[in-house]
Amino acid sequence: MSTTAVAAISHWIGGRSAEPLGPRRLDVTNPATGAVIRSVALAGAEDVDRAVKAAHAAFPDWQATTPLRRARILTRFRELLERHQLELATLVSEEHGKVLADAKGSVQRGIEVVEFACGAPHLLKGEHAGGVGRDVDAYSRLQPLGVCVGITPFNFPAMVPLWMFPVALACGNTFILKPSEKVPSTSMRMAELLREAGLPDGVFNIVHGDKEAVDALLVHPLVRAVSFVGSTPVARHVYTTAASAGKRVQALGGAKNHAVIMADADLEFTADALTGAAFGSAGERCMAISVAVAVGEVADPLVARLAEKARALKVGPGTVATSEMGPLVSRAHRDRVRGYVDDGVASGATLVVDGRGLVVAGHDSGFFLGPTIFDHVTEDMSIYRDEIFGPVLSVVRVASLDEAIGLLNRNAYGNGCAIFTGSGASARRFEEHVEVGMVGINVPIPVPMAFFSFGGWKQSLFGDLHVHGMEGVYFYTRTKAVTSRWPHVDRASSGLVMPTLA
Repeated sequence: MSTTAVAAISHWIGGRSAEPLGPRRLDVTNPATGAVIRSVALAGAEDVDRAVKAAHAAFPDWQATTPLRRARILTRFRELLERHQLELATLVSEEHGKVLADAKGSVQRGIEVVEFACGAPHLLKGEHAGGVGRDVDAYSRLQPLGVCVGITPFNFPAMVPLWMFPVALACGNTFILKPSEKVPSTSMRMAELLREAGLPDGVFNIVHGDKEAVDALLVHPLVRAVSFVGSTPVARHVYTTAASAGKRVQALGGAKNHAVIMADADLEFTADALTGAAFGSAGERCMAISVAVAVGEVADPLVARLAEKARALKVGPGTVATSEMGPLVSRAHRDRVRGYVDDGVASGATLVVDGRGLVVAGHDSGFFLGPTIFDHVTEDMSIYRDEIFGPVLSVVRVASLDEAIGLLNRNAYGNGCAIFTGSGASARRFEEHVEVGMVGINVPIPVPMAFFSFGGWKQSLFGDLHVHGMEGVYFYTRTKAVTSRWPHVDRASSGLVMPTLA
């Protein structure tokens, strides 16, 4: 590995950069050029143990810090994120490849979760019922769990971690982030901003690494909860392993998001929306639309407009202002996506737009693949069944809305979906009957605002609670119910029978 001439990224433990205990490192590449730009440490079990113990040691004081004081630190952190938004977005674009405007938008969506978490004094109030019995009050308290872990994917180096740790910290937990080893720099910069905001040492920690680090976190006896976003096979592994070790788990898995297009949809608006949803961030979004379900007579004109718009997209480095779509994150992933295009052709789907021959001038070593569209796709094809996670859009033709809903409900995934229609009746029927966690009505990527929860159904989620929103608060807290009476001495009960309170 060519790690000697580039900056070396270490872990973040106890409020500062921490050198790894083992020798393993990994190259970090710029996907637009293929060049190695940094190297990152890969944690072993000893590094993980060091981070967990630092978080565990910091927990009692952080738990004792009032929600108001925690919120003030998070407010300062939010201000710093806004001040450094372009810097963070540039790091995202450099290591992931997405265009700078898209990277800035993803940082903004993360900032919105921090804004939500700043309401900690209100979010953690619990409930109160006075006079449930004679001289008896009842109330609940939301209390933190302890050391929590977030394991996050390569496609959103800022946004997905910000879905997790601000809520966990607001609730009084300490946190260990294990970001994707492909995109390590953004998380390290956020750690520095947290320290600048006044977060005590050890409350937030980072360990970089691969499966070895993940597995050590999942079974560590001091870890109380694990949040994960990634592919379904890994989500299932995270859930079963951590839950078997007695931990609370939310594991968000893969997706195969469908958009249903009705004949009464505004076709130009719909084609624009689907182009952005399918090819934005090179399709490397868990909420990307990868299947367009054309209902009835809309299919031919829809495919024609989608093809026109896909061919017109400007593909290039994410840091170039004119680029509308950047490269894929790695050479291996680019080759994997290209293999799916080959499979689609071999299976008999109609290849309308072929992105395999794309050449970006001056970036021959970049990991580029152009927008690709298939028509006449069927359920038995791999390009329909599998999460490709690249700029490949499949068009499936059906005869009715009910047939479209049946198609979605048979799919193993249930993350997000959308319908494009001018009919309120069609939209309401779709919303009511589709078995998917997040629904858009004339909205192609229905990512909820921070005060609602984000999460899917079926094979897109393992666990009961979604991320951020009040479900995030409930995930990072335990509820304690208190029943209180202050009797006079002469009225004290012997306590030998079950109290009825009333």
